[in-house]
Amino acid sequence: MAQDRTRVTVEIRNRSYTIVGEEDATHVRLVASLVDQKMREIQEMNPQLDTASLAVLTAINSTNDYLKLKEDYAALLGSIKKERG
Repeated sequence: MAQDRTRVTVEIRNRSYTIVGEEDATHVRLVASLVDQKMREIQEMNPQLDTASLAVLTAINSTNDYLKLKEDYAALLGSIKKERG
């Protein structure tokens, strides 16, 4: 049975976006809040950026963080497998 789709309106940089997906509303709001926070941090360091550039830098930074965590996770799994022999 297909999971019900959730529709949530969030605010990022004072703009409203309606997100439709399978995650629960609390999770969607958390993700939006983290994106908003990251965009604000980047904009504080680079106030001249336009919205498109800010969005691209936010995506690059977030993807970089994700890849580092993914690599750390893989390394951790590898060390656990070695310990278990």
